[in-house]
Amino acid sequence: MSRRRTLGTKKKIALLAGAAAVAGTGAFALAATSNAAPPPAPRTLSAGDSTVCQGLATALGNNQTFIDGQRANPDAQSAARIANREAVIEEIKRKQAASGCPVGESAQDSQAGRQAQNGQQAGGGDQAAGQQSAPPAQGGTGAGNAGGAAAGQQVCTGSTVTLSGEGGAPAASSNQFPAGTTLKVTNLDNDKSTTVKVTSVSGSCVLLNDAAFEQVREPGKFLIRHARIEKVG
Repeated sequence: MSRRRTLGTKKKIALLAGAAAVAGTGAFALAATSNAAPPPAPRTLSAGDSTVCQGLATALGNNQTFIDGQRANPDAQSAARIANREAVIEEIKRKQAASGCPVGESAQDSQAGRQAQNGQQAGGGDQAAGQQSAPPAQGGTGAGNAGGAAAGQQVCTGSTVTLSGEGGAPAASSNQFPAGTTLKVTNLDNDKSTTVKVTSVSGSCVLLNDAAFEQVREPGKFLIRHARIEKVG
């Protein structure tokens, strides 16, 4: 008759304790895994972020257009103006990076590319590209001959307004109005206005420097989509 081997009480307790420890470790591992924070989702631009990026891209493009015009028609002050605007562009790029926008993106370049592509599809690609490559004249007659407007007359109807990136006291720059012209710019989205003098030329009808733009901007935005621009004197 065979004899069955039995475990003593102490051995049974030890085995049960070991099994419980192993089970507890597994449960802890599962719990730690389930409680781990999921990886962060990729950041997408909200509607507000998109407006910020568009405004910065427009500002960068306006300054680049101005530089192109100075290089195409240089004068004694062109080198200083170009150096100033290049510094402004670098500041805009830093703002683009801080806002999560594509660094160095220009709204004007993107628009020119789309127009050139559409022109090529229509069989007029060379003409469209040529029109886009020519910088606007600094004293041009665009925007309804704004430079010859009478005092109190609304000018540059439909134009958006952004910042030049320049420092100093509130002022504006323009490719339509000579230095000394006084302009009133109203942000129709918040009814805030600023009245400033044109102190330099730019690649747009009117650009506000940082101080002037702060007087009329909406928080977090670098583009005024709905603006009224008036020639004061």
